[in-house]
Amino acid sequence: MGHREALLDGARRCLLEQGYARTTARDLVAASGTNLASIGYHFGSKEALLNAAMRQCIDDHIQQIDQIVCADPTATPLQRVRVSWAMLVSTFEEHRPLRVAFLEALALTERAPQLRAELADCYEQLRTTVANMLRASVGGLSDSAARHTASFLIAVYDGLAVQWLLDPKNAPTADELMAALEVAVPAAVATERVGSP
Repeated sequence: MGHREALLDGARRCLLEQGYARTTARDLVAASGTNLASIGYHFGSKEALLNAAMRQCIDDHIQQIDQIVCADPTATPLQRVRVSWAMLVSTFEEHRPLRVAFLEALALTERAPQLRAELADCYEQLRTTVANMLRASVGGLSDSAARHTASFLIAVYDGLAVQWLLDPKNAPTADELMAALEVAVPAAVATERVGSP
């Protein structure tokens, strides 16, 4: 393994063990078995290395979601939504370090344009992946509708993750979210019909 790969591997471990904000350049060197000069040579800065490692972790997580949600080609769109929410809940402890590191990084994006661009690109990739899953599940769904629905589902997924981070005992389960969706959508549609001219 070359220095670049060793640095990325060490940075991923540091992110999961120490988080984004607390990882120092010395931590990265110790975890990778390289040296400080290698960080500058291969990535330009500690932050750029951490950003690249964060991107790899998120890309891997997106792939995992895609594989789990699309495992059953006969599943309906709502069954796939339930599977994705259930996956979040069932793998929460396994992915907790990544979620914490992501939230730490997210808090820094206001003053770190490169990090903001990296994370925004991760969201765009996730949006595209989810939109593709939706188009494969729902015949005739337009690109625009698929993207908007994907953004909605990602927002719910993110909100669920935050609730599980803060208060897992009271956070909703996948079944509770599905029950709420089954009530909210018809109620919203009925209200819209009543209020329309």
